[in-house]
Amino acid sequence: MKQTKRRFKASDPHNTETDAYEFIRSTLHSLGWNTKNPSRHPDGQVYIQNECHSHAELKKCLGGGKPEAIVRVAENTFWIIESKKEHGELSKALKEAKIDYAALVNKSKTIKAVIASGVAGNRTDSYLITNEYFDGKKWYPITINDQKASGLLKPDEVNILLAQNSATIKDIVIDEKLFLEKAENINDILHKGAINKNQRARVIAALLLSLIDETPPNIQAQPRALIRDINARVENVLEKHQKSEFTSLIQINLPPSKDNHYKYRAALVDTIQQLNILNIRSAMNSGKDVLGKFYEVFLKYGNGAKEIGIVLTPRHITRFSVEVLNPSINDIIYDPTCGTAGFLVAAFDHVKKNANEEQIEQFRKHNLFGVEQEPEVVALAIVNMIFRGDGKTNIEEGVCFQKNLERAVKRGILTATYEKADQPNTNPAVTKVLMNPPFALPGSIEKEYHFVKYALSQMVDGGILFSVLPISVLCESGDEKDWRLNELIAQNTLLSVISFPPELFCPIGAYTIGMFIRKGIPHPRNQNVFWARVQHDGLLKIKGKRLPFAEEPNDFDKITLHLRAFLNDQTLRINNEPEFCKLAPINFEDQIFELIPEAYIDSKPISYDAITEGAETLVRENAALIIRFGREL
Repeated sequence: MKQTKRRFKASDPHNTETDAYEFIRSTLHSLGWNTKNPSRHPDGQVYIQNECHSHAELKKCLGGGKPEAIVRVAENTFWIIESKKEHGELSKALKEAKIDYAALVNKSKTIKAVIASGVAGNRTDSYLITNEYFDGKKWYPITINDQKASGLLKPDEVNILLAQNSATIKDIVIDEKLFLEKAENINDILHKGAINKNQRARVIAALLLSLIDETPPNIQAQPRALIRDINARVENVLEKHQKSEFTSLIQINLPPSKDNHYKYRAALVDTIQQLNILNIRSAMNSGKDVLGKFYEVFLKYGNGAKEIGIVLTPRHITRFSVEVLNPSINDIIYDPTCGTAGFLVAAFDHVKKNANEEQIEQFRKHNLFGVEQEPEVVALAIVNMIFRGDGKTNIEEGVCFQKNLERAVKRGILTATYEKADQPNTNPAVTKVLMNPPFALPGSIEKEYHFVKYALSQMVDGGILFSVLPISVLCESGDEKDWRLNELIAQNTLLSVISFPPELFCPIGAYTIGMFIRKGIPHPRNQNVFWARVQHDGLLKIKGKRLPFAEEPNDFDKITLHLRAFLNDQTLRINNEPEFCKLAPINFEDQIFELIPEAYIDSKPISYDAITEGAETLVRENAALIIRFGREL
């Protein structure tokens, strides 16, 4: 046992100061800094140890001193980073960065040091980080979205600090590409730690909840003690948010084999390190559903998601649909198949933009509702909302068909409450629905349109529903056609149908559409529908993944405002763009009764040049065949 304990000590001979240099350098590089020596490379930004003496003024100020790293954040402005080998020396590392180095630099008349960071730890125990900013008079802890920065800083974060001369950063834009890359990296760490792919989302949820408190878990503890610490924090957070029934779905356990205990512990510690580098607590307070994207990475590797029909909605689709629906503080929003709560988060973030604190608090308590039938996914959705400051959102486990969401008034506030669906809902409350129902499995009696039919039954007349659906729902014959003709159009108004890019749910191949419906008003025969075909969504497929790419066109941006205006006024006129969008009434003479954009949007006229080029190609191909195979053709 003594040997086991020794492996967690910072005095381990395998842990050296070189490890700290490499950690700092590699982390800065991953965050976007150019880690080349500025004295040798004009675009370099990072001096490691004695490299800082190549800068004449730094050498003059520091004398023989040399911190672990100095980052050139502007022409004459620097960031001092000092490290120690043990976690308990974190405050000492920060103090030395400020007093022993930054204070000396700030005596200069030509250069200054405005950021100081302490790094404490080693490659066995991981690293803790703390950061402060000097406004010219005093040092202040750096906070991002009201949370202390737990990792080193990205260039855009430093630029904000410098521009505002303040240690407080609000609503910083999250680098989604960096987060997704780190998520893939964490997945690899968990894989090497022998953590089953079906358990990784649970592990991530537990670790994130354990990091809510200012004091992190004791990552120097033995494996069993570390697990107990993490699980106790999970239980406390869920109890605080009145969601104790989900504790068992998030808490984690050591693997049965003791041989894997230390491997498991190492994976947890490394993952916490990666989360801290991302300033994850700050990110969760941002205006983006970063947690949902994280979960997608871990859920997609599990066998269960595909087999039970879970198709997680891409976050740019949740944003697009919410921008079009434009929910307000007065809307009651429902997602009867909420998954990890992506639509609810997007709606919440949208409403926050134009509301005060009191309105925001009321909205998240009384206006957001979701149901999810997979218990572990429900737990992930709740964690998602907890990181939005709202663990009490009305997200429930169960089958939506067994619930009615009925109008209620609580303390004078209009809201809704779940009731058993043993009778039709005669007192609906929902004004807007956002949903992506499970894709029907072979032989399933629950079809996608059943979820749309149910959701409409929970809405007030005039409310608007958005749903992602497989394209087959709007073009197949049989039950689907009967529903389209005799229920959907006979009882409601079809406002818009959007064809999505074929790789939207990559790597799952599925042709999908987005449909906007107004509840309770039969569709007027001559009323226009907004048909659109989105071929480009601003994402590019790179190594099997779809990532944001600035140079890639985005058709969603082109139609969002037009579509929002059309939902409010169907008499508006919008320019017809062949192969892209068109306003046109439903063709009731269509025997198939297809309600897909491809049946309505015009094709581009074929130009003379295109005809000529096609004819020339055909002649060349025929000539080649004759030459190769002879006259028998």
